[in-house]
Amino acid sequence: MSLADSVLAVNDDLPIRTDKPVHSGKVRSVYWLTEADSKRLIAEKGYDVRADAPLAIMVISDRISAFDCIWHGEEGLQGVPGKGAALNAVSNHWFKLFKENGLADSHILDIPHPFVWIVQKAKPVKIEAICRQYITGSMWRAYSKGERDFCGIQLPEGLQKDQKLPDLLMTPSTKGILTGIPNVPEQDDVNITREDITNNFAAFNFSSIDDVALYEKLLKEGFGVISDALAAIDQIFVDTKFEFGYVEDASGNEKLIYMDEVGTPDSSRIWDGTAYQAGKIVENSKEGFRQLLLNHFPDPDILLNKDRMDERSALATDNALPVEVLMQVSKTYIDIAEKITGEKVHLSDNPKAEIIQILREQYGLVD
Repeated sequence: MSLADSVLAVNDDLPIRTDKPVHSGKVRSVYWLTEADSKRLIAEKGYDVRADAPLAIMVISDRISAFDCIWHGEEGLQGVPGKGAALNAVSNHWFKLFKENGLADSHILDIPHPFVWIVQKAKPVKIEAICRQYITGSMWRAYSKGERDFCGIQLPEGLQKDQKLPDLLMTPSTKGILTGIPNVPEQDDVNITREDITNNFAAFNFSSIDDVALYEKLLKEGFGVISDALAAIDQIFVDTKFEFGYVEDASGNEKLIYMDEVGTPDSSRIWDGTAYQAGKIVENSKEGFRQLLLNHFPDPDILLNKDRMDERSALATDNALPVEVLMQVSKTYIDIAEKITGEKVHLSDNPKAEIIQILREQYGLVD
């Protein structure tokens, strides 16, 4: 098997039995199971969900996105070896830790393979729940231009780039394009304030206004659990994005849960603690890849300016990155995953064949 063959780049063509279109995002693909298969698995596996709850198979890939584009490498490398397995391993570790600490559940019911989750359908809260412990990235860019109001929060004067903030800040943005909400532009990924959310909680898919405070509590608690665990291995949890949604348990009780991935190198910035104390920033997350791209291309504004999306897409399509660049990204992902979990990341020469075999033999989902 070649290096390119070990990468799961296309994950929406598995022969999983479904009667609905496969939804393929930047990194994951979702296969909605038939009603019969959902009911059968709930009964066979004893999942704590309603007997008629819709289930899905979520398959991660090794694709890498940055600046809203998918990037590829030379020699037919359509992703980063080990990235998908590393992301799932990190998320699985944090979800387990959340449960041990009495935090909310997630939408994950089962983990048949390092690339695969079985999940229940959730009603998503339409908020990118972002938490920041240091001033960097988009917050620093805005601050350095004189902005002091960030998502309705007044930032103090005199902050320096990459400095720890006086308080942990929650800086939410919209998930998807929302319409008809006062003061909220109709475009994706727009910064919003707490007041925007509380005044329009139903438009953001909250079941009650009290759940706004609950999501904030879960965001802070989840951030704290991960931050403390990372500090124990000399890593700094800089900022992160969580997503939330609603599901019902077997008794029909609705509950707010964590959705998607949490605390991964894709959804968070993670810095090396020793390097930071020495005045250096060593990125142990996708931010390192983003910085590499900004330095690699002569006009970084293309990557930062949303009005130049056509040029940005052309950069990603027309430029195959050196293999050694993607292998360095691979090392970053695998190293931090193994440091976090204390276990080796499972790497496969042919992940697609493994997934098909397991879903056929152990779950009866492949004909």
